[in-house]
Amino acid sequence: MTPVPVPAGSPYGRDNLPYGVFSAPGREPRVGVRVGDSVLDLAAALGDDRFAQPSLGGLLARGRAAWAETRRRVRAVVDGDPPAYAVLPLDAVRLHLPFAVGDYVDFYCSEHHATILGRILRPGQEPLPPNWKHLPVGYHGRSGTVVVSGTDVRRPCGQRRGDDGPVFGPSTRLDLEAELGFVVGTGSPLGSRVRTGDFDDHVFGVVLLNDWSARDIQAWEYVPLGPHLGKSFATSVSAWVVPMAALAEARVPTPPQDEQLPYLAMDEPWGLDVELRVVWNGEEVSRPPYRETYWSPAQMLAHLTVAGASTRPGDLFASGTVSGPGTRERGSLIELTWDGAQPVQVAGEWRTFLEDGDEVVLTATAPGPRGSRIGFGECRGRILPALPLEP
Repeated sequence: MTPVPVPAGSPYGRDNLPYGVFSAPGREPRVGVRVGDSVLDLAAALGDDRFAQPSLGGLLARGRAAWAETRRRVRAVVDGDPPAYAVLPLDAVRLHLPFAVGDYVDFYCSEHHATILGRILRPGQEPLPPNWKHLPVGYHGRSGTVVVSGTDVRRPCGQRRGDDGPVFGPSTRLDLEAELGFVVGTGSPLGSRVRTGDFDDHVFGVVLLNDWSARDIQAWEYVPLGPHLGKSFATSVSAWVVPMAALAEARVPTPPQDEQLPYLAMDEPWGLDVELRVVWNGEEVSRPPYRETYWSPAQMLAHLTVAGASTRPGDLFASGTVSGPGTRERGSLIELTWDGAQPVQVAGEWRTFLEDGDEVVLTATAPGPRGSRIGFGECRGRILPALPLEP
């Protein structure tokens, strides 16, 4: 037997097997699994035309038992002798958005991030609002602006605060936010609730996510109703969805929490030991630790549905900016530069916010079985100039 080759130490071995959608030259997009530096064509490898589709939606909708069975079949093929035509070099294919995003909700779950922003934006006041430790705060984003890694990001225009009132123009304080996104598989009907203990029945996997943010537009608009145009122009996600089954070894306790209302209580409080890495113009500027995030993914989903909101396969909810206690563990530039007052050095330049032509790359790994590491691919985006203003 000739198994799919996996370089020693690769974070994309049989313990991971992340799913994505790819296309080879002259062929339509279809579902694949990353193995080392190769892509396994699932329709060809498994003889299953259900994977000859341009989205993971069909697999997501089939539910937890089907996810487990598919993972078992993929492992058997990877360990065995897959047909040569089913294994393609990663650098010979194009990667696509892996699922059609239904609803998109972004939370605000890092206490470190929320505390720093409170100190920056509301000096002299309590950094956390009174509700913060009682519920996962979030906002509804625009699912149509979620794009796959490698898609360029156009600098947004909008209203900003001026000396004599609002002015209109390109954002001058464009920021990144390093996050994890959680992909819903099995949905839940309108008028129902998902309990914290039922998380694994509903959530298929995890992606890297960059919630690009125009801080000057956001600052002018966010009172009283919260983010809108400051976050509506683009959200980037990685091309690979790491299944929750690959992250069993990465589950760790959440930071200590205050007593929660019953619907947010967890029998086994857990987070994920994922280390993110933020690279700006080729230079690492931060390593945000997701294990420091206060609210768990299970609590996010429970809160999202507690009022009866339905969920559907492909819905996406994100953690909010991931930050830790250290200066170089902050997952956004507004934190790293203290709102521009403390520039950081990037490729020999002192910088605050993103400029046209800048490129941001997020990567991450998590612990796997037997000392292995689980990789998440990358979430890459380059900033393009704003569209010309109307005359």
